[in-house]
Amino acid sequence: MKFNSLFPRLALMSALCSTSVYAADVIKIGEVGSMTGAQATFGISTHQGIELAIKEQNAKGGIKGKKIELVSVDDQGKPEEAATATTKLITQDKVSAVLGEVASSLSLAMAPIAQQNKVPMVTPSSTNPKVTEVGDYIFRVCFIDPFQGTVMAKFAFENLKVKKVAILRDMKSDYSVGLSDFFAESFKKLGGEIVVDQSYSAGEVDFNAQITSIKAKKPEAIFVPGYYTEVGLIAKQARQQGIKVPLLGGDGWDSEKLTEIGGKHLNNGFFSNHYSQDDKSPAVQGFISAYKAQYSKVPDGLAAMGYDAAKVLFAAMEKAKTLANKDVRDELAKTKDFQAVTGKITIDDKRNASKPAVVLEVKDKKFVYKTTVNPI
Repeated sequence: MKFNSLFPRLALMSALCSTSVYAADVIKIGEVGSMTGAQATFGISTHQGIELAIKEQNAKGGIKGKKIELVSVDDQGKPEEAATATTKLITQDKVSAVLGEVASSLSLAMAPIAQQNKVPMVTPSSTNPKVTEVGDYIFRVCFIDPFQGTVMAKFAFENLKVKKVAILRDMKSDYSVGLSDFFAESFKKLGGEIVVDQSYSAGEVDFNAQITSIKAKKPEAIFVPGYYTEVGLIAKQARQQGIKVPLLGGDGWDSEKLTEIGGKHLNNGFFSNHYSQDDKSPAVQGFISAYKAQYSKVPDGLAAMGYDAAKVLFAAMEKAKTLANKDVRDELAKTKDFQAVTGKITIDDKRNASKPAVVLEVKDKKFVYKTTVNPI
């Protein structure tokens, strides 16, 4: 797949027909992802999951007799590029739907454009609640941060039996800020205490000052809901300062690069995620086998989410009366008990997915299944 990088800003067309224009036998699906930049593994994994879903769907005859064509654009992990990419896909490529992004900050840059043009947008993995609040054409197939924050707060309090936790959040990330807030709220409701709340900005490489402040408060665990690039460095520097308590995080940890950066220092680390490779269900193992045959590696959670986002979209298109945007949007909203790789997906009235989360432990550079937490 060849990715387009967009550098000039493209003017957003103020008026666009709400029904996309199709070639006689092709449905164009747009994808916006971070194929390069600090979160490149997110974009690449998600793309490969989407690509596999399209290959399978086309092998079955496509959708309503039309083959699916994927138009992918690299946003380089930058909000302004994500917005530009979405505009280009809708106004120039005339896609019928958009898949993306992973990072919530990037999806928040995309969603107003998709909503204005009434083009369905499905984010695989953006967990910040604000994303789908943009409008009725914006959907997600992942759980949201209030649930993810509750999962990790309960795990810390009930499973790890810790009562005092420190937070180290990325102030540049809507994802990290939101997840930190929801974790803190849930943990305090359970009877725990947040002993210190420190912050950093994405791109930093020296976290020793924040870690020193955290160490002085003697927490029993540290919640670090950032992305893998910084989290790996934070783990390394925390352990080098003699901090041995558990490190906790969210699905932003899910990358093979995490342990490449942090190595053994991530042992005794736990994070919430969308699925576990250890799950023996036919849906999970079938997906893993197909992915390994295509890409010669085991899929991570982002690949599974990309695959599921595409599958949910295709199912809605198949059921829709026509391929008009509104008809597809209406069917997406009706999604119920869809058997996906990451669990059964039901889209609620706020266009969020109700589904389970898993907690994984980082052990000797592997992500090992610990427990599953179902929606309340």
